[in-house]
Amino acid sequence: MKRAYYSDSIATFLERSEDEIVGILTSGSEFSVETTQTRAWSGQIRILKEVLGPYRDRGRVYFEYSIPRLGKRIDVVLLLGAVIFVLEFKVGEKDFPAHAVDQVTDYALDLKNFHETSHNCSIAPVLIATKAPSSTFAVTTTPLNDKLLGPISCGEGMLPEVIEKVLEFVADVEIDASKWEAGRYCPTPTIIEAAIALYGGHSVSEISRSDAGAINLTQTSDAISEVIERSRSAGHKSICFVTGVPGAGKTLVGLNIATQHIDKDSELYSVFLSGNGPLVAILREALARDRVRRQKENGTRLTKAKALSEVKAFVQNVHHFRDDCLVSSGAPIEHVVLFDEAQRAWNKGQTASFMSRKKGVADFDLSEPEFLISCMDRHADWAVIVCLVGGGQEINTGEAGIGEWIESLTRAYPHWHVYLSSKMTDSEYAAGQSLDMAKQLPNCFVRDELHLGVSMRSFRAEKVSLLVKQLLDQELEEARRTWKTIDRNYPIVLSRDMPVAKSWLRNKARGTERYGIVVSSQAQRLKPHAIDVRSPVDPIHWFLDGKEDVRSSYYLEDVASEFLVQGLELDWTCVTWDADFRYSPGEWQHWSFCGDRWNQIRKPERKTYLKNAYRVLLTRARQGMVIVVPKGADSDPTRRHEYYDQTFDYLASVGIPMIG
Repeated sequence: MKRAYYSDSIATFLERSEDEIVGILTSGSEFSVETTQTRAWSGQIRILKEVLGPYRDRGRVYFEYSIPRLGKRIDVVLLLGAVIFVLEFKVGEKDFPAHAVDQVTDYALDLKNFHETSHNCSIAPVLIATKAPSSTFAVTTTPLNDKLLGPISCGEGMLPEVIEKVLEFVADVEIDASKWEAGRYCPTPTIIEAAIALYGGHSVSEISRSDAGAINLTQTSDAISEVIERSRSAGHKSICFVTGVPGAGKTLVGLNIATQHIDKDSELYSVFLSGNGPLVAILREALARDRVRRQKENGTRLTKAKALSEVKAFVQNVHHFRDDCLVSSGAPIEHVVLFDEAQRAWNKGQTASFMSRKKGVADFDLSEPEFLISCMDRHADWAVIVCLVGGGQEINTGEAGIGEWIESLTRAYPHWHVYLSSKMTDSEYAAGQSLDMAKQLPNCFVRDELHLGVSMRSFRAEKVSLLVKQLLDQELEEARRTWKTIDRNYPIVLSRDMPVAKSWLRNKARGTERYGIVVSSQAQRLKPHAIDVRSPVDPIHWFLDGKEDVRSSYYLEDVASEFLVQGLELDWTCVTWDADFRYSPGEWQHWSFCGDRWNQIRKPERKTYLKNAYRVLLTRARQGMVIVVPKGADSDPTRRHEYYDQTFDYLASVGIPMIG
């Protein structure tokens, strides 16, 4: 893939005419180019020709350098000496708004984190407002000390001094441009970024890692596509079970398949379904906002209502799909449906109760998995169901687990072809004895490619989900060993003080890296710390809005529970631990607060839900987290020190350091 519209050595760039370079940029663009854009390019070219004369033989320039993960392009990447300069121009502007500083920082972070040959290079993000007056600036490092310099804002006239000072500051060896260009781009996008990029026409190979240490998402996508094509050509009905550790990219795989077959007139038309209401709402809003933005950039007006209408056909709530099938006895329009978090589908009791109370259907006696299979079985020719299965993710009453899907197949639909992940036998997928039943079916196949074994969420440390599992399973020695392998790249710290934790988050985050506070839905005694888990939170504002919006996660005022964040992620999190899930030597204790006191939870399934809630909370952060275990107060019988101290001591015994 050609990353830049135009690239050249500095020497050749200086020799080419402005018109020639603008012509190359225009021909390289995938969209029609407006006059305002060509004028901006001309301004950038003029400025750089004036600045780069002294560096004729020292590097290369790249205009409109692609960042697929963000769906954007960097104005100019300049390889000069030992430094990668990320230059963002605001032609004709006098000021440096915070969002523009964040923008150039985000671009630099993308190269630092996801471009293989940029990992160990010094990167300088520079924002140039061409009409800004001269001012002072400082060349600094950022808190992680990973050779990403602090963002520099300057006017056109100061750019030569900025470049000179940065080159003096950095003492590395010069960058080999040919080796740098050959480096792989291996991003790990958030699910929101991935959905936007895929919906915008990028392929999964462009926005996902491809290194040998990770199971290639493309391989899993290809395996599913193969099943779809075989089912269509042979007239089969098939179901695939795709497993993966938290953050491995299961949802990304589903979105990738769905975006490949988004045309309703196509026989392969597919839809992405999820029972996760916040996830559906957030994805729809993010896709609609991005669609409006793209159309505006291309000179076309599109209302957000129209964009949302288009998006709703692509991402649907599984319960709405179910309700449509209740109304009609015909086959759905879709031949391929992809169910995210399929293990969370309702069991027979929960489904029957809902149908009776909400839909007036008194004699409904099917579980949600069996009913959904029956809907796709209405097709006379072929159909494919893809179940995306998370391990240890059941967090709510009535969630059936993956065993109900398999039992429904063996009980009522033995003619379906079943494709199982080779890791379905692992305990966290809770398939149980039903797996043995599935393997007795005449057309059951086990495929290694249907398992995603490496977390993509925590791109700094792939073993975070393993550490969390060991912590929750009280495997202390194993947890200590795992902690030592991730400590350097993925900071986890402990605190007993909320203001200290909030300050840590703000200092760690760079650019628009998102941070927020997450708590258990049962954490009802955090009110003294200004945390009320029962206070309603709008997930769209919390996850999508910027630092200026008090409703966003950035403000660290509203908190999100496991129900809001499941399936999503942040860059940095503050996990605030209440007395609902307490460590006691040899066991976890499970409590629910009711009225004026804590009541111990006895039912095994409710214990599992609470443990899984903390599993979800502890695996949301991509780059690091602070865990706050309050000190408690013996003057308050609902917050005694003993309710918190043993949990804190247990976490500290793993080796996690304390701050504050």
